[in-house]
Amino acid sequence: MRSSGPALLPIFRSQHQAELLMWLFLHPQEEYGVTQLAERLCAPVSTLHREVVRLEAAGLITSRSLGRNRLLRANMGHPASRPLAELLDLTFGPRVVVAEEFDVPGADRVVIFGSWASRYEGEVGLPPHDIDVLVVGEVDRADVYEAAERAQARLGLEVNPVVRSPQAWREPVDELVVQIKGTAHTVVIGGDQGES
Repeated sequence: MRSSGPALLPIFRSQHQAELLMWLFLHPQEEYGVTQLAERLCAPVSTLHREVVRLEAAGLITSRSLGRNRLLRANMGHPASRPLAELLDLTFGPRVVVAEEFDVPGADRVVIFGSWASRYEGEVGLPPHDIDVLVVGEVDRADVYEAAERAQARLGLEVNPVVRSPQAWREPVDELVVQIKGTAHTVVIGGDQGES
């Protein structure tokens, strides 16, 4: 089944293509198997395989065989690799960057909400100019603000963190938590990543 073009940046053929490129270009020194990427990106192996064939034919990614596994990586020697990596970082990167940077002690769950989450979930609209992040847990706020600064430096977008307790997430009476749970949001740490 072909996924539709992503609302975050509809120049990509599909959401799966954009996510595959994002993961490989955000981790250019790493190699990943197709099955491993399919699990990480919650995409069917057959769909990713078709995208891999197209992207490798275009020279954007490379692969090599290791036994029965096919290992993939971004082709950083391609003339479009640098601008493509910057574009992917800016548009699809927040899910990965926020997960990496906000993995702080005491964080039970990290959720992206607001305009970026709406575009990621397919709602058409203007491009997001910032990333709204909810951290659920008993955390040191200094750790959270430092994580936001690191994520902001990597993404080139303002990152706005808020903190709520686990109880506030489980029993939503807080207006912000009620709003987040009632609109598009993407869980990047805790729960099922990518859950709404």
